[in-house]
Amino acid sequence: MNDALRIFACNSNRALAGEICEHLGMRLSPVDISRFSNDNLRVQILDNVRERDVFVVQSFTEPVSDHIMELLITLDALRSASARRVTAVIPYYSYARSDKKDAPRISITGRLIADMLATAGANRVLTMDLHADQVHGFFSVPVDHLTAIPTIAEHFRQHYDLSRMVAVATDAGGAKRVGRFSERLGIPMAIIDKRRVSDTDVKQGRVVGEVAGLDAVIFEDEISTGGTLLATIDTLRAAGARSIHAGAVHAVLCGPAIERLRNAPIESIVVTDTVHVPPAKRLDKITQLTVAPLFAAAIERIHTGESVGALFS
Repeated sequence: MNDALRIFACNSNRALAGEICEHLGMRLSPVDISRFSNDNLRVQILDNVRERDVFVVQSFTEPVSDHIMELLITLDALRSASARRVTAVIPYYSYARSDKKDAPRISITGRLIADMLATAGANRVLTMDLHADQVHGFFSVPVDHLTAIPTIAEHFRQHYDLSRMVAVATDAGGAKRVGRFSERLGIPMAIIDKRRVSDTDVKQGRVVGEVAGLDAVIFEDEISTGGTLLATIDTLRAAGARSIHAGAVHAVLCGPAIERLRNAPIESIVVTDTVHVPPAKRLDKITQLTVAPLFAAAIERIHTGESVGALFS
């Protein structure tokens, strides 16, 4: 298998790419990403990829625009180097949040980026826990959509008492995701009535469901600035929750997130490594799980033509 397979990584999350290669028993192929004096990016593939099955790992994290351009140029370079098939492995697709036209004269940027990936040379996409499932339909190439819900649920099963635990959705839009999480653990769920005022300002109302005297675990696809999480914590405390925990796939942790979480009355936060978390952001209350085995298994199945969906059956 490894003779025909090549895995490259751009600069957003090389640690995750390295772990994926370790699970596959192969090395990370070399690529040189540099800048010209005028700040233009330059990408050179340093391995033979002719007629190879190539995967490129890149999350859309800060600086997002730079990381997107790195991926686009790398995809184009691989196509020019005669790769047989190129798969863009995007553990965190940040523009999935731009999935609808909710104001006049704006772009549905999630679809725009999907078109750009195909134009640059991506033959297929491998990603994880998109913010909205409909973003899957923005792509004109095949998409394999993984989920870290089983990974996070298993952590809670092994390390927490589930007898008094309830899963909490921060709004109605996240109810389906939290429903899958609660079903995995066999626990009830509750929903918060949320109103988003702006990107950083969230107002919440009442809790729909029973949380009084229970251990609440807030489950989200991502933690960005932490505004929604803090508002949910306040709502749950007012509703009488005994303790509060959180689980999220993507630890974006941008802006004031770390200061907010450091001072927040929350016992634990469980995330994955789809986003690289630097040491300065690694609070004691944050536990980071790896999704490298899942991505490695998916890459192997794509390469050999087996079912990816069977990973979750």
